[in-house]
Parts: sequence; structure tokens; C-alpha cells
Amino acid sequence: MNVVVVESPAKAKTINKYLGPGYKVLASFGHVRDLPAKDGSVLPDQDFEMLWEVDGASAKRIKDIADAVKSSDGLFLATDPDREGEAISWHVLDMLNKKRVLNGKTVKRVVFNAITKKAVLDAMAEPRDIDVPLVDAYLARRALDYLVGFNLSPVLWRKLPGARSAGRVQSVALRLVCDRESEIERFISEEYWNLSALLKTPRGDEFEAKLVAANGKRLQARSIANGEQAGTLKALLEGATYVVDTVEAKPVKRNPGPPFTTSTLQQAASSKLGFSASRTMQVAQKLYEGVDIGGETVGLITYMRTDGVQMAPEAIDAARAAIVDQFGQRYMPEKARFYSTKAKNAQEAHEAIRPTDFNRSPDRVRQFLDADQLRLYDLVWKRGIASQMASAEIERTTAEITADNNGQKAGLRAVGSVIRFDGFIAAYTDQKEDGEQSDDGDEDGRLPEINTRENLAKQKINSTQHFTEPPPRYSEASLIKKMEELGIGRPSTYAATLATLRDREYVTIDKRKLIPQAKGRLVTAFLESFFTKYVEYDFTADLEEKLDRISAGELNWKQVLRDFWKDFFSQIEDTKELRVTNVLDSLNEALAPLVFPKREDGGDPRICQVCGTGNLSLKLGKYGAFVGCSNYPECNYTRQLSSEGGSEAEGTALNEPKSLGTDPVTGEELTLRSGRFGPYIQRGDGKDAKRASLPKGWKPEDIDYEKAMALISLPRDIGKHPETAKMISSGIGRYGPFLLHDGGYANLESVEDVFSIGLNRAVTVIAEKASKAPGGRAAAAALKELGDHPDGGAITIRDGKYGPYVNWGKVNATLPKGTDPQALTVEEALVLIAAKAGKAPASKSKAKPKAKAAAAETKTTKTAAKPKAAKARAPAKTKKS
Repeated sequence: MNVVVVESPAKAKTINKYLGPGYKVLASFGHVRDLPAKDGSVLPDQDFEMLWEVDGASAKRIKDIADAVKSSDGLFLATDPDREGEAISWHVLDMLNKKRVLNGKTVKRVVFNAITKKAVLDAMAEPRDIDVPLVDAYLARRALDYLVGFNLSPVLWRKLPGARSAGRVQSVALRLVCDRESEIERFISEEYWNLSALLKTPRGDEFEAKLVAANGKRLQARSIANGEQAGTLKALLEGATYVVDTVEAKPVKRNPGPPFTTSTLQQAASSKLGFSASRTMQVAQKLYEGVDIGGETVGLITYMRTDGVQMAPEAIDAARAAIVDQFGQRYMPEKARFYSTKAKNAQEAHEAIRPTDFNRSPDRVRQFLDADQLRLYDLVWKRGIASQMASAEIERTTAEITADNNGQKAGLRAVGSVIRFDGFIAAYTDQKEDGEQSDDGDEDGRLPEINTRENLAKQKINSTQHFTEPPPRYSEASLIKKMEELGIGRPSTYAATLATLRDREYVTIDKRKLIPQAKGRLVTAFLESFFTKYVEYDFTADLEEKLDRISAGELNWKQVLRDFWKDFFSQIEDTKELRVTNVLDSLNEALAPLVFPKREDGGDPRICQVCGTGNLSLKLGKYGAFVGCSNYPECNYTRQLSSEGGSEAEGTALNEPKSLGTDPVTGEELTLRSGRFGPYIQRGDGKDAKRASLPKGWKPEDIDYEKAMALISLPRDIGKHPETAKMISSGIGRYGPFLLHDGGYANLESVEDVFSIGLNRAVTVIAEKASKAPGGRAAAAALKELGDHPDGGAITIRDGKYGPYVNWGKVNATLPKGTDPQALTVEEALVLIAAKAGKAPASKSKAKPKAKAAAAETKTTKTAAKPKAAKARAPAKTKKS
């Protein structure tokens, strides 16, 4: 008997079936040990010795593996086929050696790119030794991340209160987002005009031509700068005659792109499906590890952490055969297509992401997948098969037209495209990110018949005013694309990096765009001012290249660490003498548009508008940065540092507490005030005074006595629940407006609901919250109402995760395969409900192990646990994102 170690229990179960009774497959559940989240885990003075820690759960798993190995013939380490997978195998082997259980047994490393029977058996037939340079690259990367995090983060905590952490890749990614925000703030919009003519051919067909030249000069983009120039040119076109100079029809071919890499999959899933990077990787992990298809667990896609763009020869052959079967012979090119990556520092040791079987089309697996799995698999399958399909053939027609107005001439151009043969477009078309310009040229559409030297009739002249727009904020997809272009980070780190920026509240996401928050911009400005080198794009990319050279066996990993640590430690030491006043002066200049936004009255934004003499400046408090007056305490003006812009931030400042009236119960005065965290209501004075912050969307100028009383009186008692006789109350908490009943919470849609919701509606909201399925999925909307059950309660047909089902109260009965939900009668529904209700519920003893396994699997998919403030840079033990 041989022992095989993989990473996840789901994978272990599947592979055990493939290998049979001669093998015992055990899961490591990701990493089995890691650097403890405390100082001294990496020791530069001892040549970067690394002190590993094993938690209780991992210790038990290693014991199980060790016990199995004792009575085995050999050990196969079959963790994931990447740097992290190699590291896990190395950790397992090192720990087993220390337990002295191997005793000369054969130990081999096997890797497979897909979890299919053929891939696994082929890998087992060709084992190898552990790739030592790959492990060295892992050790170097892990040590670097630790040294940066555990040495740079404390500097932030001391010099920049409120900052959470810094990281080798994280901080550079944050800088990209903040630099883009600075570009937007500095951007000055410019006016420009576009002119076009709606023309008619002698055959009565209309088309539009754009003005491209005037008076012998070619017009560049945005060269018509104002309405006066546009008016002059429009007058020329209005009185002109139009003749076609040339018509050129040119065939153009468009070639398909390569199959997905990790980053391009994340970009496409964001653009087409609206998935976050982490959601994409979660769904892809499941497709890779396998889903149940007809009683057999089958991996549907190849390994999803890769920057390779090539497919295996057998996969190319399978794709070409599927093209003929699915699309026809004409869609298969004469020769197979081969791709090479253009990404900086890419490693192409692995295949691109592709289906494990091209004959398994999305339609054939639809019934076995949930909605997100199907959508992502559909994307992978289409992109994979399109990569081997014939080129699209497009005919692009360009008509050059002269407008003549008594000797004054202008040139116009009309461009149209028509697809003569769709080729790969029949399977897959790219979708551009917001803010990206399409370079396809197909958006012009088809032109009518236009002949050289024929006259055209003018129908209308269009003159439109435009203004240049600032560059768009990054989305997750476009940021990943930029990081890949710069060579920052690696495929397996992108999702985790973005998650860290969100968790640290350095960025927020609004309408899929990354918006840097004030604390994120402060951290970036601080690092750019005092640790410039370590947030430079070229420096970070160069370090990534060195790590890749370590994995190729070209550099010594400890020498790379020595070189890095020498300069980095010196920089850390220099900051010990750094005074807070130096930090504030630097940040005031670096973040001037944020700290000193323009005032509506045109006054100096650095002068306090309350006292009129003090200078505004950043101040650092226990909970972060805010803007305050230099005349404190005589002038107590403060303002929250806001990323929202100047006018709103200024609007939150109050010259002095504004009296709103008196509480009729306590007799205390109600006042509207402004603090470093924004405007708030206060009742009474002193440290025991009750305070309530203004909810989001409430403006200080709109606050009157009634609103202040309503806010300061929260929580509000609504009434007693008719079933429990316990009070239902409403309030506003950290996560927004809510209802509270019997220790449980239910979210409300708006702040206004807190003050207006009645008892009946509150009971309904609580009931809806209680009816939510495990995992937070709300009860599905009814497709059809069948009527009432004889015992009371409505019977409905609903559409759920696994298809349509009958619902009555808490009983859900799945419809038999092939049943038309709309044709189901109430009598048939009653039979299904009775059958379902008659089944005994699953025992807790059976459900518990399954829940534990699910929880353990989920654990392996996380890259970074959210640490306590004192250990903000503590890396997680597992590698999955």
C-alpha cells in the first residue's frame, strides 16, 4: 500500500477512486505549518533561519499521515502543481523526516494539471523528486513578505496612527489605485467638438461621414477646440456639395486570443459575469477539484493558477475535433494554433486554463452545476475552443468624401465593417472593460453601396460638443491587468492582494470601481515619501524577476535576501529619528488636493474658515488622521479627512455647536456638532452626554429638532411580536439600519425605515430573514401559486439552486426530472409534499462530519486571515484565495 498526499479532502476522495485499493489518499488541508505571527520568526542575523509553527489541526493531520506512512510501501506527494504546492510537499516531507517514519521508503513527487483519471494515472507513472529551486523561491518569497510586513507595519503604527499594515505587493497595488485617484484630481477637462454629415446616395441610402480634414489640414482628435471653430466648419459643410473621392474595400482577419491564464480569467469573469477576483477563484477551484456528474466526481477544468497560454498537444487535438463536431469543418484552421505569453516575468511551466474534455460542452453539464459554476465553465470552454478556431474574416470599407463650398474644401470619411465569416467569434468574443477603447473597428456597421465619383446629397450636419474625461478608476480586472503588465505579484496572489486592500479599508468598491479611502492614501503618501524604493513599480518587478530566477536555479535565495535586507533594514532604522511634524509636513504636500480641497467661495483652502487666522493641517489621532486648526485649543475646528471631495467635507464643519431645542423628557439641550468623524447630535454636556452620528446621506443643514429627537432617541420600540410577545426595536448600527428581536437582527433597506416602519412590516421583515436558507441565500421567488394546502398555508412553485421545487411552509419538494413547473397541479404537488414530509430528517451525527469537512475545505481557500491590530501583517497559513 502506498500513501498519497493531496491538499483537499474533495480531491483525496476523487483520486482514491482513480487509484484503487493499493493506495491511501490523505489530505493536508493546504499548508501544514507556517511562520508564526510574531517577531522573530525569520532571523536575518542567523542567515534567515525560519521558525515554523504547526497548529493543532495541522498537527493531527500530519499524525494521521505519519501513521499511514509507517505501514506503507512508499509516499507520493501530489499537492498542487505550483510553487505553493511544491512548498506544501516539502513541508510534509520535512515533518515526516523529523518524525522518523520514512525509514528508507520511496518518496516521490507527482503533479497533474487536471483531476481526471487519465491525468492522475499518467502523473503517477512519471514521478519525480521535489523541485528544490522551486521550494527555495517559495522560502525567499515567504521570508521577504514576512520581513516587509513585520518591520514596515510597526513604523506605520508609530508614525501614522490608524494605518493597518504594509506589504511587499499590497502596498504597490495600493499605490496604483491612489496614483490613479491623484490623476483624476489633477485632471483638467478640455472642450472639443465633433462634426459629421448625414449623406444620401443616388439610390436613396443614408449614411454618416465624419469630418477629418479642413482647408488642406488633417484634423487630429479633439483639434476643434471651441464652438466658434465648430460653427465656422459647420457653415462650410452646410453650403457644400459632396463627391465621393475613393471607396476601398479591404479584407481584414481577426485572430482569436489564447486560452485563459489566471489573470485573464479574472478579467473576463469581471467584465462578463461581474465576479470579483476572489469569487472567480472560488468557483474555479470547485470546477478544478471536480463536480458530481452521473455519480462520478470529475474535474472539469485544468489547474487555475497559471500564467501559461499553451495547451497540451492532446488537448489541442481534442479541441480541433470538437470544433468540427460543434461548428463544422470550415471553422477548423489548417494548422493548430500555438501561443506565447506577453506578460512580464511569466512562467509557462503549466498549461493555460482549459476544459479537461472539450466534448463536455456547457449544455451537457448544465444540470450538474450551479449558476455561477455554469457561467464560469461556459466562459472557459468557449475561450478554450475559440483559441483553436479559424480567424474571423471582416470586410472593412472606407469611403473618402470631399465637401466643396465655393473653393473651401473639407474631407470626410465613412467607415463600415461587415463580418463575412464569423470564425472564432461564433464561440467567443472579448468584452472591453469600462473606460477601455475598442480596437475592433466592427462597431461602424455596414455601409450602403457607395461608388467613386458619384454625388451625394446632404441631409443634415451634426455638430456636437464634448469634454475630455479623466482616466477611469481601476476595477479589480483592470488593476490585475496593470499589475500583470508591470510584473508585480503572481497569479496566485492577485485575489488575496485585492482582498487585503478591502479588509484593511484602504479601498472600497463602488459600481465595480476601486476607490481609495483616506487611510489608504495616507499610507501610500507616507511610503512614497519615506520608503520610496519599496513602492516603486520597477523595484517590485525586479524583485519578482529575481524570485523567478531563484525558481529556475539561477540565483541563490539567501543571497537575494541578504541584498534586500541590508538596504531595507537601514531604511527602517532611519525612520526612528523621523519626527511626526516631518511626516505631517510631507503628507500635507503630497495629499494637498485631499487635505485642502478648493473652497466654493474661492478662499485659501489652507486658512481655517472659523477663526480666519489659523492654518489647517493634518493631525494624527488615536483613530487616524483628521484636519484641524493650528490655533487649537482657542479654535476647535476639525474636519474629517474625506475622499469624497471638498464641498461635502467643508459642509460638515460647524462654526460652533448649533442649538436645536430641548429634550422634553430630560430637559437637556440638543445640539448639532462637528467632530473628527463627522457631524453628530449631542444631548446634554460632559462625558456622559448622549451622542448620535448623522447617518449616511443626512446633511447637517437639513437637521431640525424633529430629526434630532428621532435620532437621539434610538433605539425605537416598534411593538411586541405577536408570536413571542417580545419587543421589536429599530436602530442604526455599524452595518446600517436594523431591526432587533429576541437577540436576532434583520437588516432594513434604508435609514428612513428605522423611524417609520410599523409592526406588521417589521414582523414580515423578521420572518423573511428567518426563512433565508443556510449560507444567506434568500428564499426563491415564487414561479407559480397553486393554492392553499388543506392544513393551511400557500403552496407555490419556486426556482432554486438545483432546479424548480414545490414549497409549503418549511417543506421543499424537488420536482421530478422532466416535470414542467407550469403544468403541475395542486393534487400532484400535495403528493410530492406528503412524500417529502414523510422522510426522517438527517441526523446531526451524519451532518456534523460533512459540515466539518466543508469548513476545512473553505479554510484551505483563504489566503489571509484577518488578524488583530497588533499582528496586522500576520500571514494566513493556507494559500488558496
